Amino acid sequence: MSATMTGDGRTQASAILARLDRLPATRHIWMMVTLLSLGGLFEFYDIFMTAYIVPTLVKSGMLMGLAVGIFSGPALFVASTFGGLFIGTFVFGFVADRYGRRAIFTYSMLAYCAATLVMAFQTTGTGLCIWRFVAGIGLGVELVTIDTYLAELIPKHLRGRAFAYNQTIQFCAVPIVAFLSYMLVQQSPLGWDGWRWVVAIGALGALAVWFLRRGLPESPRWLLNQGRIAEAEAITASIEARVIADRGGAALPAAASHSMEDLSARGSFAEIWQPPYRRRTIMLMVFQFFQTFGFYGFAAWVPTIIMQQVGINLSASLQYAFIIAIANPFGPLLAMSFADKVERKWQLVGAAICVGVLCLLFSQQSSMALLILLGVLITLSNNILSYSFHSYQTELFPTRVRARAVGFTYAFSRISTVFASFIIAFFFSHFDGTLGVFSLIAFAMLMVVISIGVFGPRTRNLELEEISH
Repeated sequence: MSATMTGDGRTQASAILARLDRLPATRHIWMMVTLLSLGGLFEFYDIFMTAYIVPTLVKSGMLMGLAVGIFSGPALFVASTFGGLFIGTFVFGFVADRYGRRAIFTYSMLAYCAATLVMAFQTTGTGLCIWRFVAGIGLGVELVTIDTYLAELIPKHLRGRAFAYNQTIQFCAVPIVAFLSYMLVQQSPLGWDGWRWVVAIGALGALAVWFLRRGLPESPRWLLNQGRIAEAEAITASIEARVIADRGGAALPAAASHSMEDLSARGSFAEIWQPPYRRRTIMLMVFQFFQTFGFYGFAAWVPTIIMQQVGINLSASLQYAFIIAIANPFGPLLAMSFADKVERKWQLVGAAICVGVLCLLFSQQSSMALLILLGVLITLSNNILSYSFHSYQTELFPTRVRARAVGFTYAFSRISTVFASFIIAFFFSHFDGTLGVFSLIAFAMLMVVISIGVFGPRTRNLELEEISH
């Protein structure tokens, strides 16, 4: 619930926001970004783990005989993952708006760790899918909360670089899980199936990160929205003190005037369907539905596509997929050089164009060297797109509904991922194999370009409160 403030309260709240947005980039600011990002690293580990352990689960027979409606075997396991993510973002995205960024950030990670660890000990396909679904709910809540939390803690002039750095750390999970899968999934260390080791390592690593992140502060913006000015003031003063210490005692830049949200307004789901948010909500729904075809479509299918186009076995295709996966952290790392210099919407558009064109070129290759080169370039482009939309979507809504709006629109990427696997498989079988798949991806990227390029507002170097007006 938002709070009603007196004139003096609004003046004090505006001053706190101005103080947060004038903070320079110092060790403490980057440490907060790092701690948030380490949590996201294991969420990315978990999401990308699916593509690497499914072949082993199929080979072991654990997914045999499973069927729920149109989903069976591997498809049901994948659907359980993204079905849980959908519930976490669509149904529970609001909880960070109601109970705070820090609390939900912490408890959603604990839920994910517990469910994933239980999953590692399952002996039936049904048990696997149930606990995979539960873990997906925790992951969905966590991913929405991380984006919201990061946007509200970081000064406006640093938001782009902070999200790029955040995704650089998170995407380190991809080569890690690819390497561990390559080394473990076909082995049984200490008599335990390799895929179980891959799952358990992710759960235990995330639990270790939870202990490291306990010192993160609550979002002052969320506290102000709750009318808790004294707490917001104390946290802001603490952050300022640490930044000053990083600067060797040098004074901070002067705080300018700052825009304010309507703190008397109550956040509700209905608000995201009112001007000016309705247009942004619809734009992000369309964008999220189509962007997954390029992002998860390529990542999930690259081992299969390499096998078909070059004619190699699964082990070799996983090895080459790992080489491509190494490129994942370098996309957002590259973006740090221009993240706050180029308007965010045009970064999204440019990355989508690159994905579409490069995928069409990828579909025409039979040389392993060119497949790897184009695969790396597609991965870099996809991850620049990923970093920029994670930043962009959090900037478009006010604090009172930020997590709710991001969760609702982000949920469309979760549900489209479930059906994208079937759609891509259909195109793979009926429309000239890889050319059909990558033509579909190119069309999806065209829809991304239209939705963001035509309907997306500007956000670069603007106050969150200014964008939300």
